[in-house]
Amino acid sequence: MLLGRALNACDAGVSNAANSTFLLFLFIPCLWAVLLLGWVTVGALLGNRPLLHALALAVTLLALSWCALSLFWSGTTYDCPSGVPPWWPGFLPAPGF
Repeated sequence: MLLGRALNACDAGVSNAANSTFLLFLFIPCLWAVLLLGWVTVGALLGNRPLLHALALAVTLLALSWCALSLFWSGTTYDCPSGVPPWWPGFLPAPGF
């Protein structure tokens, strides 16, 4: 969702149709596959410890989201001269920068 909104806010990518196709048919299924592998790996390593399992999965989800945003984040555009959408919180460093 963040990647789609960033592409839209900065008017980046080829076009809205091409960006949406990339997100729906390539990016999201791949992200789900990686998250499923992370889920299984964390479950196998931590066993039956629900709180630790939930914390590890939250950290895994944040790390994977950060990596995905860093890889596919658009650079400087006319609408976003700094390369960061205007709605991005200032206290968080922008991915890829």
